[in-house]
Amino acid sequence: MSLFYDVYESSLKKSGEELCGDKVKILKEAGKTLIVLSDGLGSGVKANILATLTTEILMTMLHNEIPLVEIIRTILGTLPTCQVRNLAYATFTVVIIDERNMTFHVMNVDNPPFFHIRKKKLLKHEAQTTVILGKKVTSYEGPLEKGDFLGIMSDGVLYAGLGDALNYGWGLENIAAFLENVFQKPVGCASEAVRAVMDQTERLYGGKLGDDATFVGTLARESSTLHVFTGPPVDRNSQEFYIRQFLNETGRKVICGGTTANLVARSLGRTVETRCPDPSRDVPPPGAIEGIDLVTEGIITLSRTLELIKKDAPRPEHDGKGMNAAVFLAAEMMQADHIRFLVGQSVNPYYQNPLLPKNVSIRTNLVGMIAAELRQYRKSVEIVLC
Repeated sequence: MSLFYDVYESSLKKSGEELCGDKVKILKEAGKTLIVLSDGLGSGVKANILATLTTEILMTMLHNEIPLVEIIRTILGTLPTCQVRNLAYATFTVVIIDERNMTFHVMNVDNPPFFHIRKKKLLKHEAQTTVILGKKVTSYEGPLEKGDFLGIMSDGVLYAGLGDALNYGWGLENIAAFLENVFQKPVGCASEAVRAVMDQTERLYGGKLGDDATFVGTLARESSTLHVFTGPPVDRNSQEFYIRQFLNETGRKVICGGTTANLVARSLGRTVETRCPDPSRDVPPPGAIEGIDLVTEGIITLSRTLELIKKDAPRPEHDGKGMNAAVFLAAEMMQADHIRFLVGQSVNPYYQNPLLPKNVSIRTNLVGMIAAELRQYRKSVEIVLC
């Protein structure tokens, strides 16, 4: 069974600093996912430079398939060591996922241990320890299954709360228990678990971080595709062709726009049902068409969705409290790995910007901006104009 390895990272910088001293680099290649997390000693600009240098060297050598032992030897031979703390000027963790064989390999130098959650429980792995250039290198490896979660972190997460709230400091056992609790409910994407950990980390620091903190999560799951149809095709004679193309796609389906929804509903011999108004005053309520996963209004909802994605859109809770059509649309996009937009070029003069050419619509611009944001999350995005 082929799995999709959903990777998400989140960092919080030390209070008073302009730059985060942690650095994450992720590379997806054919049959392989590579993740590097480096924590520069100290904080601020110097730590950021050291961490950036470390991640770049590591990822470049990993990409060129240089043996891990040689990579570690190169890094340790390049970076100096703090004489006071006897630590390298940048600690690091490397995760290599072999997607074909569904296995992982983690190598760790002076960073906290990693977490492996399977079926809501923490798995423990026997560590293999080697000494390279006088430095202890801890290595772990094992198989991956659907639903497995791997988490790596910098020590800013591990020590959150210590000093200000000693009774509520994290520690490995507390973080493990917290993750197990997160996975008691269905987790659809890596960002849900990572955000939960980082939100709790920030709370433990009381909003004033005493150190840079980074958490990176990888969730092994089935790949998901989302098809978004927004705006009627400019050529009326081709409308039925594009509607059928949209309906025949495999994956979740969303329609944005009243005219588009009516066209699809008419083609299906159905009607657009209006759901009860939601509590949001700035976003029109969603509609419903049998066989379509989500139906929303067009321009206003897309605009609000763009704002949400820029803020790292939330996942709707099962009770739906505080949710509106834009939140549901943003969640659909954030949980999808591949998003295909079918954008009709028929222009509604009510929404057309008079400063733009007639063949450039607000809708097309909005979809382009949403696509740019989604690509920042390493999502595959395709835009088809019709």
